[in-house]
Amino acid sequence: MIVEGKKDIETLRAMGVEGKIICAKTGGKSFLDVISEVEQTGAREAILLLDFDRRGKEGTKRVKRDLERAKINPNTKFWRELLSILGKEVKDIESLTTYMETLKRKTGNPV
Repeated sequence: MIVEGKKDIETLRAMGVEGKIICAKTGGKSFLDVISEVEQTGAREAILLLDFDRRGKEGTKRVKRDLERAKINPNTKFWRELLSILGKEVKDIESLTTYMETLKRKTGNPV
């Protein structure tokens, strides 16, 4: 899985997501560095879960293209589904836990 930052990783871990998560924006990494890191894992597929703002959308397109060039399947299914469900309510991955807590309070149900 590829995300933008460390807070995104913390959010996903808090939500129970396991497995390898690669930050696209840490330590001055370029997108090509990220692709190289994915290649080193030997993965045949990478889930893209960058933010939903303009920069995140552009980054998703670019990483998707670069992964395809490296013969790695870019999985954008979760990203597209979250984007369609959340609309303009959530702009980044790190806000997902706050959004979930708000839903719990509004509905009175544990989500």
